[in-house]
Amino acid sequence: MDPRTPVIVGVAQNKRHPSASDDLENLSEPAEIMAECAALAIQDCGSEEILKSLTSIRALGILSWGYLNPGAIVASKLGIDLKESILTTTGGNGPQMLVNDAATKIQQGELDCALIVGAEAVYTRLLQSKANPPVHGKWIRRDQETAPPATLVGDERQGSGPAEMSKGLVVPIQIYPIFENAIRARKGLSIEEHRKMISKLWSDFSKVASNNPYAWSQSYRTPEEISTVSPDNRMVCFPYTKLLNANIQTDQGAAIIICSLETAQRAGISSDKFVFPLSGAQANDHWFISNRDTLNSSPALGLASKEALKLANLSIDDLAYLDLYSCFPSAVQIAALELGVAIDDPSRPLTVTGGLGFAGGPGNNYVTHSIASMVETLRSNPGSNGFVNAVGWYLTKHAVGIYSTNPPKEAFKYSNVQDRVDQLSSREVVEDASGPAQLESYTVIYERSGQAERLVACAILPDGRRTWVSSSDPQMMETAITQEIIGQKVTLLDKGDFELS
Repeated sequence: MDPRTPVIVGVAQNKRHPSASDDLENLSEPAEIMAECAALAIQDCGSEEILKSLTSIRALGILSWGYLNPGAIVASKLGIDLKESILTTTGGNGPQMLVNDAATKIQQGELDCALIVGAEAVYTRLLQSKANPPVHGKWIRRDQETAPPATLVGDERQGSGPAEMSKGLVVPIQIYPIFENAIRARKGLSIEEHRKMISKLWSDFSKVASNNPYAWSQSYRTPEEISTVSPDNRMVCFPYTKLLNANIQTDQGAAIIICSLETAQRAGISSDKFVFPLSGAQANDHWFISNRDTLNSSPALGLASKEALKLANLSIDDLAYLDLYSCFPSAVQIAALELGVAIDDPSRPLTVTGGLGFAGGPGNNYVTHSIASMVETLRSNPGSNGFVNAVGWYLTKHAVGIYSTNPPKEAFKYSNVQDRVDQLSSREVVEDASGPAQLESYTVIYERSGQAERLVACAILPDGRRTWVSSSDPQMMETAITQEIIGQKVTLLDKGDFELS
């Protein structure tokens, strides 16, 4: 086998559940959680000799605390002679993007060994802010760092464009429900049928999380618990109750050590630790959702997934395990659509972690957990293959990877299929259009009190262009959550208001 073949040799995950009674001021900061995970990943390798080759640290951008160079802090805690420190921009695609890049450089002989690591302490920050008086942890500030800034990688563009922002669509909890309602219309389901379907899907995810020792929430949730609106499960943005959303309020970390086969063997790492990245692919959908042809599909994810399978000389039936990015049910359903897999096949669950709602959604770092879990799953089932997809923003940035305990028949292969995506059809967007149109999708945004606040919808004009409209009319919002309005003709009024025709 090619000595430059990339192989994952160590993985680790951790979590903590602090309480308000803890010493909040002295709880570990994210960089310390990262260092703890890195040490556990080295331990998982079964040989500290790997430290001699570990010169590159690739960290996921941290939301709960700002660092200029978290990799350098981790290196100093572990005594690593760091030659390369990388930090990602915002996006859940980051972990798989980093694996694809590291594997490519290892295969090309440009890199020997890298640590991919990330952590969040959002839950601790929440407790600190709620304390009376608020607590400020003794955490490293940017002006205290001594190393130069890390090399930033990834696309820095914001996820929302002017048209979306004009309607206040600026966070995932507002936009993925719009995808979800478009999926419901595509499937031809009633609102009640659809509610039962996504609740069952998420209940299945919670069942996986209940058996995941690293999951933030290990409680199995029934479909009825997930779908029923209650004080603890309020409606956030229709049709998603709180339990149908990713949970970012976690303290979690994960780490991956990837190196060349030659480096692993030189360090004396046992081959039963080896999991090989077989292939990877990447692409972005048309950046702003306003310009996408449809809101119930992801051509970039479909093309990238098919390309990765082709590069690995595998078919979808060769994949025993999947971890589909699961910030919201719509992301899972669209990934399943693009892969051509069922969402209700008990023989092949769509997650090995339990997803971002139950296993935890630690900012940009979830997929580091999913890759670590996939590695452990494959080690326990030698000869099997697994697939991981990672998503940034609003089904915008995509990175996929295929893994196996079987050594690759050829070198690791990676492809960026962006040129193919860019050739696909798109839509122009019009702000403040008037006249007739057809409603394409929508969501109803709720206040924390449970009161419906406003309906935001997109509509297609007779010439095929897209526009955004909104309404705070109580009757309109009630109609939207009880009756199918997608596909109806609407009349666009001044200032972005509309009425059903």
